[in-house]
Amino acid sequence: MYLEHFALKELPFRLSPDPAFLYLSQIHSRAKAYMESTIWFTDGFVVITGEIGSGKTTLIETFLKEIEQDVVVAQINQTQVSPIEFLQTVLAQFGYSPFRMRKAELLATLNNFLIEQYSNGRKVLLIVDEAQNLSNKVLEEVRLLSGVETTKEKVLRIILAGQPELNDKLDSAELVQLKQRVRLRFHLTPLSEADMGHYVRHRLDVAGAQGREIFEPETYPELFRYTGGTPRLVNTLCDTALLAAFAQDRTTVSLADLRAAIAELQWVEFAARTHTHLRPDIDDTAPHAQVPVGRLVLSLRGTHISETFLTPGRVVVGRTSDNELQIDSKFVSRHHAQVVTTVDGSVVEDLNSTNGVSLNGKRVRRHKLSDGDVLKFGTHEVTYFKTDPAALEEERATRTMVLDEADTEDAEGETEEERET
Repeated sequence: MYLEHFALKELPFRLSPDPAFLYLSQIHSRAKAYMESTIWFTDGFVVITGEIGSGKTTLIETFLKEIEQDVVVAQINQTQVSPIEFLQTVLAQFGYSPFRMRKAELLATLNNFLIEQYSNGRKVLLIVDEAQNLSNKVLEEVRLLSGVETTKEKVLRIILAGQPELNDKLDSAELVQLKQRVRLRFHLTPLSEADMGHYVRHRLDVAGAQGREIFEPETYPELFRYTGGTPRLVNTLCDTALLAAFAQDRTTVSLADLRAAIAELQWVEFAARTHTHLRPDIDDTAPHAQVPVGRLVLSLRGTHISETFLTPGRVVVGRTSDNELQIDSKFVSRHHAQVVTTVDGSVVEDLNSTNGVSLNGKRVRRHKLSDGDVLKFGTHEVTYFKTDPAALEEERATRTMVLDEADTEDAEGETEEERET
């Protein structure tokens, strides 16, 4: 790698949520203070939202690292669960083996645990990351848990962190009671251009740059133009740019190196980008939307779990919620592998994982994917399917035409009805 070339001690732009690299912009400092308020107040219930890659998970990890010893924590990252599975997961975090308990027993055990911890002078905190995936029924269980109290005060503090869709759920009529329980809500916005520059320099200094300007000044406006100040995108582009400069035997990253990295990633400017792993039938008529050229289907023992659509760029596969494709399994590393996609296809690369990536029973380090390839990540399977962009464009155009015709028919119908009236 490029560490020795740039005289760095560790990789400065890893995607893992390492608290040592946290840059506390004003907006991130406020979010962290809101998290800390859950400990100060007996009715602490905080909601933190932000776009993908905005730094929510890193904030949580930093907050947990600094938390006092008298706080008992349950941290939930897998959120596509039923109400019973959610309660079981919470109790498992507190050291119980609850997987044969019925719901009444789960609730009684959890209530008794909370009261016992309160009696012993301990505070109990529940943190749920990726909370936008919780169903309304599970969120109702969260509301009920937030109401557990002694004669003096509530005994469970709660932090819900998630993508902006979580706000939409909380604002729905079905969850008005839960919304009333929330003490503070805060949305993490991307970094400003100035903060983004400080963020890049901070991570380089933590990695050993010691104040050296590794990125040349003229690179920063371009870096902001293509990342919008989103930390994860900044990390991805900076890491690729360092590799481009290393390949040219340069000790600083020039504008040419940055543009070479942008070309390699096949990124468009941030303002024109859409989420790279949305289904193509969601808002796919929006201008500038990128057409998927492939998809990954995640399954476990033949049961379909999820699909991730691929456009030019990088999708990281791993155990934690900060990955584009999360596989919640003890056999999967935090950041296990990446799938790099261009218009010509996709390549899977192992990211020095513990258990590796297998294809047809053989471990692979790097492999260009063919349609129908089945990759093994522990006990899970990921099947790759190549998508025909031309066919999707034709489908999109047809759907747009049908919608336009329907609108025209409705307008004509209303005109005829007015005439009859």
